Amino acid sequence: MIKGNGASSGIAIGKAFVMPDWEWELPDDVIDVNDLAFEFEKLYEGIRLSKTEIQTIKHDIAEVLGAEESNIFDAHLAILDDPVFMNEVSGIIQRQYKAAEVAVKEVVDKFVGMFDLLDDEYMKDRAIDIKDVGTRLLKHLLGSGEASQPPQDQPFIVVARELTPSQLAHLDPTQLLGIITQLGGTTSHTAIMARAMGIPFIFGVECPSQTGDLIIVDGDEGIIHLQPDDVTIELYRAKKRTWLEYRQKLQRIIGLPPVTLDGRSVRLGANISSLKDLELALSYGASGVGLFRTEFLYMDRHHLPREDEQFEVYRQVAEQLNGKSLIIRTLDIGGDKQLDYLPLPEEDNPALGYRAIRILLDRRDMFKTQLKAILRAGCYGDVKIMYPMISSVEELRRANEVLELAKRELREANVPFRESIDVGIMIEVPAAAAIADLLAQEVQFFSIGTNDLVQYVLAVDRMNEQIAHLYNPYHPAVIRLLKHIVEAARASGITVGVCGELAGDVHALPIWLGLGVHDLSMSAHSILPVKNRLIETTEQHCRELLNQVLACRTSEEIRALLHGKE
Repeated sequence: MIKGNGASSGIAIGKAFVMPDWEWELPDDVIDVNDLAFEFEKLYEGIRLSKTEIQTIKHDIAEVLGAEESNIFDAHLAILDDPVFMNEVSGIIQRQYKAAEVAVKEVVDKFVGMFDLLDDEYMKDRAIDIKDVGTRLLKHLLGSGEASQPPQDQPFIVVARELTPSQLAHLDPTQLLGIITQLGGTTSHTAIMARAMGIPFIFGVECPSQTGDLIIVDGDEGIIHLQPDDVTIELYRAKKRTWLEYRQKLQRIIGLPPVTLDGRSVRLGANISSLKDLELALSYGASGVGLFRTEFLYMDRHHLPREDEQFEVYRQVAEQLNGKSLIIRTLDIGGDKQLDYLPLPEEDNPALGYRAIRILLDRRDMFKTQLKAILRAGCYGDVKIMYPMISSVEELRRANEVLELAKRELREANVPFRESIDVGIMIEVPAAAAIADLLAQEVQFFSIGTNDLVQYVLAVDRMNEQIAHLYNPYHPAVIRLLKHIVEAARASGITVGVCGELAGDVHALPIWLGLGVHDLSMSAHSILPVKNRLIETTEQHCRELLNQVLACRTSEEIRALLHGKE
């Protein structure tokens, strides 16, 4: 048995097909200056052929999965039309006299490396899209054929280092049972397609299987069984029948209100990074957006986005929500999120360094531009502003000074904006949690960012493989700190929500309901499982369970208690 990370639920039992990696043979020598025109012709022809193929894939996918999922490939077309991407490639050809395929490979590797360094899962998963487009373009530039494909006459489970959306699109959906990859993520386009196709997908594991080996894939638990015995096979056949019934049930509850058996209504919002994320969240019945990560507006470009650019995106999101709440987090860069056009100092410990609100308070013009765009979008819906990484009352007040300046400039320019807009902060720094009672007197809401809060409280870098196992949101210190934050918010009469990963953990739901937290924001794919758990429990039961949790001395006791009370 091997443990990985589940990106698409379900059970698959079948034989493995190990997909080989692409291998490129690129020229080493520089090209002659007289061959520049030929290289550019080759590049443009490769782009044309790639676009044609992508359009064909998009059309074919639409017939299988629907128009919404096929729009994934719009991102691939956008990369080929991206002036930043093309300028980089053209520059290498023209200035360094390198062949088109070498230039494409270098630029793809550069952007993939940049996105891979990010801690944000959504941004990290965009690296696969760039690599997918690069692979397609290189294939045409080098005249390479397709990688070997699985047999067409029998079902199979794909095992690969990574699987791009294009590769998935070329596999027969009637024969594909499951997917196992070493690289990937829950927000990757491959994962989105796998979920739409109902195909179990596990990533983050190196599976030592060979083509033809019998495998069981448990996408819910992220577990792989290699060469299972008859008893295990029969066990998972029964589990698969149960899972199919559960999947059908989730589809039936999309339209149901998120209300407990004893009448407590809970807002199940979504964490989004783009309009595409929003569409998916709304299709699952999201109650609003509890976290709009605005970093994507600043990525993969040569300059800061203008006020009007940002306003248009925020406006579209607000309008699509049709009155549902929209919490926009101001720019959270620094640390693992770097911008090429905004050089930041090298740091020994970037997680504790120059990032988020600390940068914005130094770059007030940049901060003010974003705030003005958000204020203007406030005319089109229930828009709220949220500051990240706040650690003191002084920081909060300085941020609000910039907000007031943004309002004054909009008034003077006679530009419509939302005058009375709620302002909140993310509670993700232990200092903010410790003075939650003071901060609560200065804002309209808290949103607990459990991802960073847990790693800061436990002094555990969750991206460090050597200690990642120590990252434990069920640690008694975390639970007690959450209780302190919520009680401080309640004492000041402000709302408190959660936007970290723990909000989408069905096993953690009793903690939130027990604490009296009724605003949860999560990835779109967590909404229905959490709602299913919600409508089958009572808030009273969760309060009783929380009392037992608070009496536990170890995280193992807490985890066993929460997982045992289904």
